[in-house]
Parts: sequence; structure tokens; C-alpha cells
Amino acid sequence: MRAIIKSYRSSDDSETSVRYVEGHSKVLESYGVKKLTSTNIDWINDKNTFVVIVESEDKTKIFGGARIQVRSENLKLPMEHAIARIDPTIFSYMDKYGDYNVAEFCGLFNSKEVAGFGIGSMFVGQIAMAIAAKAGIKDLIGLSSPATLRHSFNLGFEILKEIGNNGKFYYPKEGLIATSIITRDIENLPLASIEERTRIFDLRMHPDQTAIESGPKGELELIYQNLIK
Repeated sequence: MRAIIKSYRSSDDSETSVRYVEGHSKVLESYGVKKLTSTNIDWINDKNTFVVIVESEDKTKIFGGARIQVRSENLKLPMEHAIARIDPTIFSYMDKYGDYNVAEFCGLFNSKEVAGFGIGSMFVGQIAMAIAAKAGIKDLIGLSSPATLRHSFNLGFEILKEIGNNGKFYYPKEGLIATSIITRDIENLPLASIEERTRIFDLRMHPDQTAIESGPKGELELIYQNLIK
């Protein structure tokens, strides 16, 4: 299998961002989740939101993607709105980080067509960590499902225990558990595994490359187009 994985500033390509939203929504609906805070489109024309997308070479299929959404005075983070339904003090807690210092790794998905290749759990996460440092943020946070938590730790995240029940929430619906996670040194990633840190640093140094990646289901040829300068 062969695919393109690229990152871009959302405001530079709103058309692709709309395709990303449609792909994400379809996957959520297939699991019975019809409304999620990370699927709103307030960020599409935001110059401080960065999108990672995996698509077919002919651009007819979206295989997966994610966002890095920087907190600003005009745009709070998706997880703030999600958690506020349970604990409205989340906004004041996030204010401690300050605007433009913290971002959320959110909207992660991959289509069932490529399930098992590691697109969502591995390669999109690596690109996100590679470009997050370029955005100038200090901390990257997110909500992880049980299925992706172990790999989140490998990428350099730790549990953000100060919120929720030691970091745990029912999200995106009752019966499903999400864990709040954070990496406090996006530049150096001291908590990341050696393998993941090495790969992320390589993507920072060589953002445009082609690589044969090995996922749980087999090999995948990825054409990396990291266009963010």
C-alpha cells in the first residue's frame, strides 16, 4: 500500500481541511458517535491550527489524520469544551498555561480500510510531534483512548492527573474512557522511547522523504510531505 502523509497550516488549505472533517465524521458515525467537540470547524481558517492528513496519491480517499490546535484568545481547545460539561473549572485551569503556549493533539482517526497499518496510532502521531515544536508551543495535551494510550506514552506523553479522576473521563460518550495526557517538553521529548524519539527527530530534520513503514498489518510506503515552514 502507498499513501501520502502531509502536514499544513489549516488556513492555507481549507478545502483539504473540510475533507479531513468529513473523513473524521464518517469514522465516528461508524462507531455510533455523532457529535464530538473535536469535530467542530471553528479552526478551519485558524492560522494557529495545523493538520496532519493521510490520503491516497490521487487524493480521492482520506485514510486518516489529526490536528494540533494551539490555544488562543479566540479559540479554546476542544478538550476544554468537552470537559466543561463535567467540570467548568477546566477553563481557569487551562488559563494557567496561557495562550499560544499550549496546544491540543486532537481529531485523531483512521479509516477502517487501513486499520492495522498503524496510520492513526503510529505515523500520524510521529508527524504531529515533529511539527509541534515548530509551532513554538511549550506543552502539548490531548485525550487518549485506551487503545492508543500505550503508544502515547512511547511518543513522550504522560498522564495529566490534575484534571478529571486522576486524568480519567467518560468521553466521547458514557461507557467510554478517555485519559488526559500531556508532554511538557515538546522540543526534547525526554519521556519518549528511544525508537520514537529518534524517528521524530529524523522527521524534523528531513520533513520530505519516502519511507517503507512496518505496521501491525504489514508494510506501508509513505510519502512524507511536511510543508510547514
